[in-house]
Amino acid sequence: MDKPSLNEDKFVWKKNDQVEYFKSPAWEAYSFVAHAFCTRRGGVSSGRFAALNMSGREGEEDANVSANWDIAAAAFGLTRRHFFRIHQVHGDKILVIDSADFLIHTCRPLEYDAVVTNRPGLALCILTADCVPVLVADPARRIVAAVHAGWRGTALNISGQVVTLLRERFGSSTRDIRAAVGPAIGPCCYEVDDAVRAAMDRHPGRDAIFTKQKEPGKWRLDLALANRLQIEAAGVTGGNIQVANLCTSCRRDLFYSHRGEGGKTGRLLNFIMISP
Repeated sequence: MDKPSLNEDKFVWKKNDQVEYFKSPAWEAYSFVAHAFCTRRGGVSSGRFAALNMSGREGEEDANVSANWDIAAAAFGLTRRHFFRIHQVHGDKILVIDSADFLIHTCRPLEYDAVVTNRPGLALCILTADCVPVLVADPARRIVAAVHAGWRGTALNISGQVVTLLRERFGSSTRDIRAAVGPAIGPCCYEVDDAVRAAMDRHPGRDAIFTKQKEPGKWRLDLALANRLQIEAAGVTGGNIQVANLCTSCRRDLFYSHRGEGGKTGRLLNFIMISP
């Protein structure tokens, strides 16, 4: 297929083998970081799940999902053992992995929506189909994070909390922190009600992220901007934040969209890793 058009000073399109993905060109200088916001192109799934679906929770055959993980791993020169996944629950719990002992001893369900690590060789994964994937890196301290932010996590300031955690636990300086906000449903397609707006009553820049609609009690919400503003409010300068500005609902040729596809669709892979 043709190369997608986008604002290339923010994100660039890449293709490894059959897997197509986006990445932040601003991060090319950081050789220790590997990252990707994958599209739906390149896997073996068909129908609503075509093609690189990374989740079986929506009804896809396990064999296809397993094959897709192998395809993604090979495309990035990894094995499936490199990928670290969490059970995303639309909250604000942040998992910190700073010890090899955690990886050896943990056996409980990992119900989190963000992961932070300073351990090399762990590809921190976020799966999305409209929610915002946010990847964070501190090149000075060599720390990375992956964040899943739907409207609930956004209302809980999960992206801002990750920045605060990097500062307080790892001693990161906000001038060193970089963030990349990946493809997500845009304000063009994401209508919400008064309850969602009320949940973000204290969100920084609330008036900027909501646009009132003609129908009473309805609003358009810019989730990507909301997370950018959270990161800025936590102290990261705007020049250190890149936003894809790609709507997953508008571009269903590239992405899965839960809302755009009636709730039954696949999940996209987004990951960041400290290279081993």
